[in-house]
Amino acid sequence: MITSGIYNYVNILDKAADVANLRNELLTNNIANVSTPNYKRKDLDFESVLQGELAGEKNLSKAVKKANQNLETLDAQVYTDNASLSYRLDGNNVDINTEEARLAENQIKYQALVDLMNQEFARYNTVLSSGN
Repeated sequence: MITSGIYNYVNILDKAADVANLRNELLTNNIANVSTPNYKRKDLDFESVLQGELAGEKNLSKAVKKANQNLETLDAQVYTDNASLSYRLDGNNVDINTEEARLAENQIKYQALVDLMNQEFARYNTVLSSGN
């Protein structure tokens, strides 16, 4: 985490990218266990945690600053999906098509987060180099 206040937005993007990477691992693990009897899919929820942290502030930069101060406590909640409605006869609840769609969506989110961080650093670089 970069401690300067101008990097509040980048710090949150970085945390979200870390979470997207962790979710990628979980989804890949679900796909790898599609044929494992009694395996229960795992996933995580970070978006609602971040939304809860940003809530209550009408000004986005104040909300981002507040979230950045609490960045260490913004943890993704990994959970095991025990939904009995989707169990197959072998007790496994992984649907390969759904998991592959979730994985593709997550990879797009991750790439978007990395692109946003790169754009933010490019803006900082432009500001710093324009002073010369």
